[in-house]
Amino acid sequence: MKRFNSIARVALAAAVLTASVMAPAQAQPKKEFDIAWSIYVGWMPWPYAEQAGIVKKWADKYGIKIKITQINDYVESINQYTAGKFDGVTVTNMDALTIPAAGGVDTTALIVGDYSNGNDGIVLKQGKTLADIKGQKVNLVELSVSHYLLARALSTIGLGEKDIKTVNTSDADIVSAYQAKDTTSVVTWNPQLATIKAMPGAALVFDSSKIPGEIIDTLSVNTQTLQDNPALGKALVGIWYETLALLQDPGPKGVAARTAMAKLSGASLESFESQLKTTRMFYTPAETVAFVNDAKLQKTMDLVRTFSFDHGLLGADAATKDFVGIGFASGATLGNPKNVKLRFDPSYLALAAAGKL
Repeated sequence: MKRFNSIARVALAAAVLTASVMAPAQAQPKKEFDIAWSIYVGWMPWPYAEQAGIVKKWADKYGIKIKITQINDYVESINQYTAGKFDGVTVTNMDALTIPAAGGVDTTALIVGDYSNGNDGIVLKQGKTLADIKGQKVNLVELSVSHYLLARALSTIGLGEKDIKTVNTSDADIVSAYQAKDTTSVVTWNPQLATIKAMPGAALVFDSSKIPGEIIDTLSVNTQTLQDNPALGKALVGIWYETLALLQDPGPKGVAARTAMAKLSGASLESFESQLKTTRMFYTPAETVAFVNDAKLQKTMDLVRTFSFDHGLLGADAATKDFVGIGFASGATLGNPKNVKLRFDPSYLALAAAGKL
């Protein structure tokens, strides 16, 4: 699954620093590319597209070769991208900021594929409302989007992290942790969230549908590589939307595609489709362009960078949350305009929306 924990971030620090120091000043035009992906409902179109020949179709159109490589651990996929082993990676907006961007690797969110719309949630064993969480121990993957969700949820009722105590718990252990007698509340994501919600007495008191558009899933690529190789951007966008057309197809072709994606993710079709229901997919390039161009994205990223800075995720050199610059389609920048390392660029999406790929 996607998302980060604190131990993984510490382990990555040296690799990120090395990558930022050793990264070439300028990439070069090339013909072969490698994109890393990890299992998550919103990213399963990528391995399916390779399996179905859609990747080859679009790569051939632009005279290049694209490999879609699975990395079993989401943490490791970002580690390897940051170190320069991949040209792109499936990654959340927060992790794109706090790992490659904060580490000095200029990264572009080429495709904003979806946002969590209920895939992440807070469940109480004791209490029925969010306010009941005050004073409780909360099991979650610390410094992950679960932690971000918790902080945002608390802010909506006038509470802060001082009002609870977090207990760092891996995503693999979160279900069993919830079942322990001394556990009172957890924050997690699907499919673990669905499992916990189904348990007797479990009360879902907040989920990501309450903060729509904030936990964003992207395909991000090395900015210099994209600039030197526009064919890569065009091919990837073409692959994505052809595959999404199948993902939402209600007919036999769509069922076959979703069944294949479910199998690739190790889930049943029923489970996969359930996860899709709590994922706001952007099925057309026009939808995605509108989302990326919306001024709300800047507000979202300000919330994300504030959380990241407050929790020490922008690196030892970050004296303020402005340390890393974030660029937007309008030309606006959050943070240092001389150190823009994360960019939201809808130009390739706009080509797709105009039918010019």
